[in-house]
Amino acid sequence: MASKESTQRRAARVRRQLKKVSGDRLRLSVHRSSKHIYAQIIDDSKGHTIAAASTLEKDLKGLKTGADTAAAAAVGKLVAERAVKAGVKEVVFDRGPYIYHGRVKALADAAREAGLSF
Repeated sequence: MASKESTQRRAARVRRQLKKVSGDRLRLSVHRSSKHIYAQIIDDSKGHTIAAASTLEKDLKGLKTGADTAAAAAVGKLVAERAVKAGVKEVVFDRGPYIYHGRVKALADAAREAGLSF
């Protein structure tokens, strides 16, 4: 199991690389826990969250569990719809310390299908 320090170091490394390539695009940040998944569109220049979604929301209470790829896809679709409604089309994907696989990949694919470009 990775220590807290190594996890934070990995997340910082990913964000540092994103900062180099992002230009002025907003950041789609993902947090994955053992029971839920969360996503936010963040404007780092202002420090504001533009849109957010998670498996804890009432809109997604019909899910069997918050910890599978179907739930992640639903969150990805919902955050993308909210972002497009707010006028955001292009973002940069911040996977944090998580590998691009499973739930994180399902969320990203659903967000792309719902209209986000990254």
